[in-house]
Amino acid sequence: MNAFNRLILLILALLLLVVPVALLHITYAVIPADVVNQYTGYKVAVKALGNVSVSSVTTGARTVIAIVGALVALIALLLLLRELTLGRRVSRSTVMDGTPGRETVITANAVKTLAESAAREVGAESPSVSLATDKESYVVSTGIQVPHSDNYTELAARAKESIRKVLGDQGVPVKDVEVTVRGTAS
Repeated sequence: MNAFNRLILLILALLLLVVPVALLHITYAVIPADVVNQYTGYKVAVKALGNVSVSSVTTGARTVIAIVGALVALIALLLLLRELTLGRRVSRSTVMDGTPGRETVITANAVKTLAESAAREVGAESPSVSLATDKESYVVSTGIQVPHSDNYTELAARAKESIRKVLGDQGVPVKDVEVTVRGTAS
């Protein structure tokens, strides 16, 4: 997404990788502990943690530590989920006309509805549409079912052309239209 999210996730990922690897190297004497302490000062932190006892931490401090820990974990999880690309990337809306005073925006749901209607017009049944974006245009993937009496290939070709025509007539930027026959309609 944005640079700030990527920077935070990069720092988090490096910490999650570097700290355990450094501790393993110290444990198995691959890197001398004094060398790591010289650059990081980890022994001071270990001694400070060693001096903390459960009885010395008050209930208020425990609550604050728990809340801060939960917030840090929640923020890290939210940033991670925003960065994950599960499947294809879809924009929520696309600017069709950016002329000042005539700005026109179409939502992804409207594009899906148009594509499903266009497939139904030519005889396809139970169309399901998924969208992906490539730069400023859509890649439309449609799954259809074909009635028993129709030719699969012809109906898929008609559905593809119908979707391309309907979206083109509406001014929706389309890069590609894919139509997949999922089987025959019941």
